[in-house]
Amino acid sequence: MTEWQVTEHDSATVPTRNVLLISGGKDSTALAIYMRDRHPEIQMEYLFTDTHKELPETYEFLTRLEAYLDQPITRLANDLGDRGFDHWLTVYGDYLPAPNMRWCTRKLKIEPFEKFVGDDPVNLYVAIRADERREGYISSKPNIVPKYPFQEAGLNKDDIFQILEQSAVGIPDYYEWRSRSGCYFCFFQRKSEWVGLLERHPELYESAAQYEKPESGYTWQQGESLDDIRQPERIQMIRLGELKRASQAAARRRPKSLAEAFGAAEMSDEDENGCLICHL
Repeated sequence: MTEWQVTEHDSATVPTRNVLLISGGKDSTALAIYMRDRHPEIQMEYLFTDTHKELPETYEFLTRLEAYLDQPITRLANDLGDRGFDHWLTVYGDYLPAPNMRWCTRKLKIEPFEKFVGDDPVNLYVAIRADERREGYISSKPNIVPKYPFQEAGLNKDDIFQILEQSAVGIPDYYEWRSRSGCYFCFFQRKSEWVGLLERHPELYESAAQYEKPESGYTWQQGESLDDIRQPERIQMIRLGELKRASQAAARRRPKSLAEAFGAAEMSDEDENGCLICHL
């Protein structure tokens, strides 16, 4: 038994729950597949914290993953009535979430999860790989203990692609134009990804633009509004810059067959600042 395979709590009367949070991204998906195939003896709960601001591709992919797992993925929506993103945006004075003010992660992801598990002892399986530099944990509650199977097994990004490919689950369609999971207006998106949203989901792009107040400095991208980004000349500049960046990145790494098959040159973890619960 490895150090993360803990299935019972010290108290014989309170069984430990085994929970795996799925973001809709490649790593948490691969971990769900890995645990199902390699450790069927562990009774796992699969959870997805639904902000109702996700991409359609994410919901489609979750349905595909459920079919492979042969088990439902519990969708955790904020159950406080209308207290979703728009409610908390008002509470925070229309201050859009940003890297230095990630209230969306706390209010829409972490708190619903912590409320769902309550005070039960929980083993939380986290999909951080052995080749990642980042460390992190989404909750500080003492009853929630993080477990890192990929690190324990020494699995890296190549292994994750292999798990996905061999399972036939593959990767979400949004990886064709986006580098990570998360809300459609996630502030961690590159500008090229905003262009991708504009092209594939113009109605969601417009919805995101409606949240901005450029005159007050409240924009998703620092110093540039979505109205600025959508201008044809700006789109051309962004595409040229992204082509240059992708070319430089490709020269530094060896091919990843699954990534290349999906045209996902930007499936990179170079930016390690994303919120774990949203982007794994």
